[in-house]
Amino acid sequence: MKKYVDRRFMALIVAFFMLLALFALNMFYGTVDIPSADVLSILSGGECEREAWRLIVLETRLPQAVTALFAGAAISVAGLLLQTLFGNPLAGPEVLGINSGAGLGVAVVMLLSHGLLAVSEMGLAGYTALLLGAFAGAGAIIVVILFLSSVLKNKLYLLIAGVAVSYLASSAISVLNYFATSEGVHSYMIWGMGSFSAVSYAQMPIFVTIVAVVLLFALALMKPLNALLLGDAYARNLGVNVKGVRAAVLAVTGVLAAVVTAFCGPVAFIGLAVPHIARLFLKSNNHRLLLPGTMITGAAVALLCNIICQLPGESGLLPLGAITPLIGAPVIIYVVLRSKGV
Repeated sequence: MKKYVDRRFMALIVAFFMLLALFALNMFYGTVDIPSADVLSILSGGECEREAWRLIVLETRLPQAVTALFAGAAISVAGLLLQTLFGNPLAGPEVLGINSGAGLGVAVVMLLSHGLLAVSEMGLAGYTALLLGAFAGAGAIIVVILFLSSVLKNKLYLLIAGVAVSYLASSAISVLNYFATSEGVHSYMIWGMGSFSAVSYAQMPIFVTIVAVVLLFALALMKPLNALLLGDAYARNLGVNVKGVRAAVLAVTGVLAAVVTAFCGPVAFIGLAVPHIARLFLKSNNHRLLLPGTMITGAAVALLCNIICQLPGESGLLPLGAITPLIGAPVIIYVVLRSKGV
């Protein structure tokens, strides 16, 4: 037993070093070819051959890598919490409509601003407006899910209802696009492609602080989450306030999904797929291992997606929304086939 636990702990350490390697690769690789020696010199506070390279590394690559790291961890933890809460491996912020609700809130703010909130030129006030819109949209969906969970006792039906709510939010966004100005539609389309590059160096402290605080709160839920794995009745016998835990999980999920969606745009499949990847290499459902493992794996997957987005090089960046399904969708297909014994 001790040897098995050590093996899982070693898997966690290996995942952490993979995360560090991917973070380093994000610093050295980009659309502009910068010598490795100069990148190291810039990061250590030394001199470099061109001042433009310093700006690229410190003002673009570093914030982008940090954003990917925290966004990947946040959206992955949100997915794990929902899968545990609903006891369904296909639960996730995007499936239950929380991402779509946050996106609808962003759409209302962005499209009604008539294009004044352009992603590339957005200041602190603009991001504050987007955050409030995302929180309102995600909160509205969470209220609907809480109501449906009290009515629909079958968790599969609740999942189907969540998909329906997601489509309703998408339909509302389409209607807003129809009536919005061309500038508003253009701004929303750029945001909707998804990117880890929208968070500037000045906005980084806000993004990191919110995500870090909420992730710490999620870590405090490890014990009650383990109790929920045994069923609501057993959890109550252990003294767990099931309703309180459910409300806390949905609140954490809503905040994480809203923050990531507001700053990075829609990030699909990571929240759904990464918890399964973490389970595969940790071979455990114990949240004392699984929750940190999901954070590390989610951050690593997001950093990998960010590298893939830059493959065209000087030709431009690939949309994040086109890359995450390439990694997440095969994992979900594997989980479905595995559950059917195929």
